[in-house]
Amino acid sequence: SIDLWGIEILSYTLMPNHYHILIKTPLGNLSRAMRHINGVYTQRFNKNNETEGQLFKGRYKSIIVDEDSYLIQLVKYIHWNSVKAKLVKNIDDYKWCSHQEYLSDMKDNELVNKSFVLSMLSDLRGNQIKEYTSFIKRDPSKEISDIIEGSKWPVVLGSEEFVNSISRKYSVKKGDKEVPDSYLLLPEIKLIKTTVCEFYRVDASELIKSKRGVFNEPRNVAVFLSRVIRKDTLDTIGKEFFLNRYSSVSSIINRVEALIKSNSGIRQRIEEVKEIVYKSKSQT
Repeated sequence: SIDLWGIEILSYTLMPNHYHILIKTPLGNLSRAMRHINGVYTQRFNKNNETEGQLFKGRYKSIIVDEDSYLIQLVKYIHWNSVKAKLVKNIDDYKWCSHQEYLSDMKDNELVNKSFVLSMLSDLRGNQIKEYTSFIKRDPSKEISDIIEGSKWPVVLGSEEFVNSISRKYSVKKGDKEVPDSYLLLPEIKLIKTTVCEFYRVDASELIKSKRGVFNEPRNVAVFLSRVIRKDTLDTIGKEFFLNRYSSVSSIINRVEALIKSNSGIRQRIEEVKEIVYKSKSQT
């Protein structure tokens, strides 16, 4: 699976009724790789146990992780999982995880790429295992434990800057099959409206006002950003702003696009509003 799908496994642990796995996907093909991994394991399990049917219930849960601030803490959480579940008292006693491989002097094997993680602990190869041993002895981060053991996982785990960059990426294309619940990365239309009102210092009622020959900038900017950031349909946007015709929504969007090209003032204001929206989203 590793060579076939071009993935890198950084750590894993097998539990009685689930497993955790930390994967790098340079090719952005998580969905296909996971389908293959779960499918092959199910086939072998059924064959060895003379059973049939699905082994895993529902789709896998995943989180996009910022390698700079959270990745190494996730490695620790994954390796500590058996202790937290009271399967063993000591992390060294559980063989169904990649912890022992991290303690080995051998280079990366065919399954786990430990060099990537160890290099985050020390630049000197001779000190890496020592640093890992010291690092892994300390309890896992409470923040990470609360997140993973919570009822609802975040789509992205990382710094504010990282979350913002991912949110921007997925606003280009609404939703992505490689990232379950990626639509949750998109700012809600309510947030866009609130941000526009605060930026222009107007009441929410201004966003539904329309006068012939009058350019209602706050409303038009909110309409435009709903389309650009969220990729909402013209129908959805129309209902939000009490615009009865698709052509009215389309006309507003086209006009704002034209103004962005010719009017540096409105272009700057729109960029400022966008920045506030993304920043506000990352803090929720």
